[in-house]
Amino acid sequence: MASGDLTLSILGLLGEGPMHGYELKGRILELSGHLRPVSDGALYPAITRLEKAGLVARHEEEGTAAARRQVLTLTEAGRAELRRRLAEPADLDISDQTRFFGLLAFLEQLPDPAAQAKVLRRRLDFLETPAGFFYRDGRPLRAEEVTDPFRRGMLLVARATGTAERKWLRETLAALEKT
Repeated sequence: MASGDLTLSILGLLGEGPMHGYELKGRILELSGHLRPVSDGALYPAITRLEKAGLVARHEEEGTAAARRQVLTLTEAGRAELRRRLAEPADLDISDQTRFFGLLAFLEQLPDPAAQAKVLRRRLDFLETPAGFFYRDGRPLRAEEVTDPFRRGMLLVARATGTAERKWLRETLAALEKT
């Protein structure tokens, strides 16, 4: 998992409420699944960096057994940083589907519907820009023009998911703009 993805996941999950490191790791795994596993060697240094930056606070609580647990909470500065990242995502957070889905997982924590709509509009604008995987004479090839069944499959799947996502984005934008 890339550092930016991990930071957003940590801030976003802690924005939902305090939790201990083991629980946080489990929630990140649930969010990213087998596609982007996070190791202890990445998670705990990231938490330490966020703690040093004043975005995350740590305190001890009684555990279910004899051991005490380290519980992590989002500070006000951390909440502000989370909202900034949600309101002003990097271009890669808009163009990369996996990163965009990571952003979507926490977009509800951005309290302003107009700010949420602005993020979705950027994604819709990106998706409406003509692009493709395979080109001939400078123009993207359509699935019907490709004889390789695997490349055709890529194009068909991309078309179907793009169509579904654009439909969802338009519907969601219309709902947000009514509020």
